[in-house]
Amino acid sequence: MSTPADELPDVAPRLRELRRRGRITLETAARRAGLSAAHLSRLETGARQPSLPMLLSLARIYGTTVSELLGEMPPERDPIIRSGREEPVVADGWTYHRTGGSGRALQALRLEVPYGAQGDLVRVHPGEEWLYVLEGRLRLSLGDAVHELEPGDSAHFDSLTPHRIAAVTREGVGLLFVHTLLQSPDLH
Repeated sequence: MSTPADELPDVAPRLRELRRRGRITLETAARRAGLSAAHLSRLETGARQPSLPMLLSLARIYGTTVSELLGEMPPERDPIIRSGREEPVVADGWTYHRTGGSGRALQALRLEVPYGAQGDLVRVHPGEEWLYVLEGRLRLSLGDAVHELEPGDSAHFDSLTPHRIAAVTREGVGLLFVHTLLQSPDLH
């Protein structure tokens, strides 16, 4: 049975189950996702459908993938990811190309970050991140430190350090990006 393109499968039960399994309160999960607790509650009861950026954010918070949230069956774990097999995903101005297998502890992506996209968005979450600049120049803010990276530069850091990624060059920046998908207890 196929789902019409404008309707998502019922993700409400999975959202609630993953949040509870991770022992994360509704309020904490909502804060981390940039939502109100009431809005997240409506998503968990099926009264509202989440947008793709919300699904990406919630998947990251719950240590899973958007595919799992949508109830897709994981394919066999083929170690080879062929170029052009999947359409890139665009969310909040960034373009995400999957470059690693699904259902793993690490998520590997090739990102295209345009100039000015998400420049003020600061992230803090459990896990680690590694990035490698392919083209353009990248501004990486880690806590109070600001670093400019050029092609060939990389960074590896604890994601609990408040961090922000932005393109310095008007043409944007292309990078390889790997992060852990960890479930964690509620952080205060």
